[in-house]
Amino acid sequence: ASKAPVSKAAKAPAAASTAKSSARVARRTSSQGGGGGEEPKKRKKARKETYSSYIYKVLKQVHPETGISNKGMGVLNSFVNDLFERIASEASKLATYNKKATLSAREIQTAVRLILPGELAKHAISEGTKSVTSSYCVFHDASYHKG
Repeated sequence: ASKAPVSKAAKAPAAASTAKSSARVARRTSSQGGGGGEEPKKRKKARKETYSSYIYKVLKQVHPETGISNKGMGVLNSFVNDLFERIASEASKLATYNKKATLSAREIQTAVRLILPGELAKHAISEGTKSVTSSYCVFHDASYHKG
């Protein structure tokens, strides 16, 4: 009913591996922090760029009492990214066809006409033209979309 004694041979590799792992940790911390008891530096989280703040500002201009969920914001952010990519891609093709190296407002405008349907394209072009020709900015004008 008594347990068999554990031999020292079985414990030796465990002690050796512990010594190796502590040596690894010591090497890692000394190479990172420059020695003496400093904690290893934490890696900065990669910044994710979104249109969330701009979408929120426009929402508050149009419907001040309305909020938006994180999922809803994610959907709108994805929508803006998709539209931006489509317009940029189409404008790039247009510039290539016309043997131009630079995208100008004209290529962007034509791309918008090709991608967006009818009335939506007209509104987008008029807003874009207004934005380019004046110092007007939709995010700083509080009276925009009211009345």
